Amino acid sequence: QVQLVESGGGLVQAGGSLRLSCVASGSGRTFGVRPMGWFRQAPGKAREFVAVIIWSGGSTVYADSVKGRFTISRDNAKNLVYLQMNSLKPEDTAVYYCAAGPPYGSGWARADQDEFDYWGQGTQVTVSS
Repeated sequence: QVQLVESGGGLVQAGGSLRLSCVASGSGRTFGVRPMGWFRQAPGKAREFVAVIIWSGGSTVYADSVKGRFTISRDNAKNLVYLQMNSLKPEDTAVYYCAAGPPYGSGWARADQDEFDYWGQGTQVTVSS
């Protein structure tokens, strides 16, 4: 069983930056072979894909809405995945969720929620205009 805990959310003005963190526990030695993703859910909307990173950190995929503004990264030695968010917009306001895929999951690049096995509780990001 993998537990994921997100942190780093908060209130920021438009144009500002935040860095979200997600720490994994209970994964044994499998964190380093799992794809990790970030998703978000705005009020009244369905949860949507934000970014995903392959287990090695060598490949990433981003939603068009965040491309060029957000960066996903990971530190396998510390079981951490990050989401650096720059040039934030009010439409980025949402609860952000960290997710872990299966070891060496081949479907990671599909950016589909169904490709991820474990989810955190989420962290709120609010961007004021």
